Amino acid sequence: MYARRRHTYFWMMGICLMLFVGAWAVVRLFSMPVAIGMCVVAMVIPPIAAMVANRRGPEDRWWDDPSGDPQSDEWWDELDGKRRHDER
Repeated sequence: MYARRRHTYFWMMGICLMLFVGAWAVVRLFSMPVAIGMCVVAMVIPPIAAMVANRRGPEDRWWDDPSGDPQSDEWWDELDGKRRHDER
């Protein structure tokens, strides 16, 4: 699932770059309003791409969900400050 989100993010950012570069390299020679419109669309894509890349999927482990492995859960609890290392 993480790979699919990562691929979607890179596709969206690639489209963003193509819109921006295409607007100012080619389209501006023919129509300045269209070039500006392309840049406005390109400006909206990065925040959406970041939301797509960082959303949590149904099978993703959330930061405070137990994993089922006692040793791993103990280690994460210690890192999160829920339990001190010397309280074993």
